[in-house]
Amino acid sequence: MFTQHDLELLKEKGISQDQLNRQLTYFSRGFPFLQILAPASVQRGIIRVQQSEKEEYLKSWQDYLKGEKSVTKFVPASGAASRMFKDLYAFLDANYEVPTTAFEQTFFAHIRQFAFFVSLDEACRDLYKEDISRLCEEGRYKEVVAALLHPEGLDYGNRPKGMLLFHTYPEGNRTPMGEHLTEGTLYARRADGLVRVHFTVSEEHKELIELLVAARKLSYEMKLGARFSVTYSIQKPATDTLAVDRDNHPFREEDGSLLFRPGGHGALIENLNDIDSDIIFIKNIDNVVPDRLKEQEAHYKKLLAGMLVTMQRRAFAYLEKLDSGRVTSDELEEMLSFTEKELCIIHSETFDADETLMAYLKRKLDRPFRVCGMVKNEGEPGGGPFLVVNRDGTASLQILESSQINKNDPRAMDAFRNGSHFNPVDLVCGVKNYQGDKFDLTKFVDHNTGFISHKSKNGKELKALELPGLWNGAMSDWNTLFVEVPVSTFNPVKTVNDLLRPEHQQAV
Repeated sequence: MFTQHDLELLKEKGISQDQLNRQLTYFSRGFPFLQILAPASVQRGIIRVQQSEKEEYLKSWQDYLKGEKSVTKFVPASGAASRMFKDLYAFLDANYEVPTTAFEQTFFAHIRQFAFFVSLDEACRDLYKEDISRLCEEGRYKEVVAALLHPEGLDYGNRPKGMLLFHTYPEGNRTPMGEHLTEGTLYARRADGLVRVHFTVSEEHKELIELLVAARKLSYEMKLGARFSVTYSIQKPATDTLAVDRDNHPFREEDGSLLFRPGGHGALIENLNDIDSDIIFIKNIDNVVPDRLKEQEAHYKKLLAGMLVTMQRRAFAYLEKLDSGRVTSDELEEMLSFTEKELCIIHSETFDADETLMAYLKRKLDRPFRVCGMVKNEGEPGGGPFLVVNRDGTASLQILESSQINKNDPRAMDAFRNGSHFNPVDLVCGVKNYQGDKFDLTKFVDHNTGFISHKSKNGKELKALELPGLWNGAMSDWNTLFVEVPVSTFNPVKTVNDLLRPEHQQAV
């Protein structure tokens, strides 16, 4: 099935033939659907923190930052911005010249409110010798859009979101990357002033992004009184997945070579695994706000982090007890209660001896921890929190996407539709064990939680394999806590007009 040239390509990418065969097996057999016990709710699995507890958790995080532990802010930032502008691309292809749809009319009616307006106006002057106002007066709206999206202009259609101007400031407008640096000082700055931020970027944009951040880094440090350590990584070629045709045979390009595609954000578990840090915050590149709203966002980040280190500290104390071998039956019951009531792990195992229970507790407690913010479901897209049966027969809290739900199972679909909360990708992760050693995060992935999507290439249908999502199956075997956070902490930019929302405008 595979030629010598194919095998050389696999070697170059770092993909073994066994990996390839497993991928082909997934295409032919599909992925099993997960068994949902119930959507997580405030009554079951989602913590609504009481006001009396908040100060304790906030103090826990404040104290943690005074120590020697390392903290990193991890931002997946490699996604192209093209989907942000799909409505404007449609306008360029339309058979009319004047904005017609509500989206197009809104864009042009408020074009001066975008942080990129001045740069776009300059691009129009360079390209057409006219400013935006004049072009619009003459009905040349498509030329304005072309100047925004195409390479001869701002090239926003091809750049990653992290490089686009999102927010307006008197001292200079800011990209999401700049906003993430600024935000990091509010909850990830150690007592010595160090803020560590890691961006995952595409290889083609890595050098340009490094230059962009380097040009602004010193001014941010001076303004914010912080020292930034900014690092980057690209999605590893070894995490690419093979594409197949409708008959599950390897899809081949016109020159006969195999077609590989990026494995989705789940591939970033490898990048996350390479970061040597005790605590890691994870937040998407486009979920940022102007400075006037950052304090509230940071408040909840610190709350989540305080809960993480508090719960992790309890688990570490239990693990020390277990490893010492000097533990009473009452203490074992206390530990079991912690896994059931605090970590929401359901088991059907019978523990007929202390040794059996000790082994179970060690297995469940000695894992990475994560605390995930959950927002009330108000119709925003995204996965949701559920109580799900695991491979070992236990059940625990998991974040699921719609692709992981059996559409032919009415109970599963009802559970997915009736979930009270959704996942805004707001995570704090503890990735070292109680002895200070880094977990190998690749050992905690449920590889059966990927999914298959249908695409096309050069007019031919193909099937693509998505790896288990970073906060889905890639973190399946982690200890998980869900915490309710307000919807005001979730401000993604999925379309360019989202930047016109009050949350993204600097004026109140």
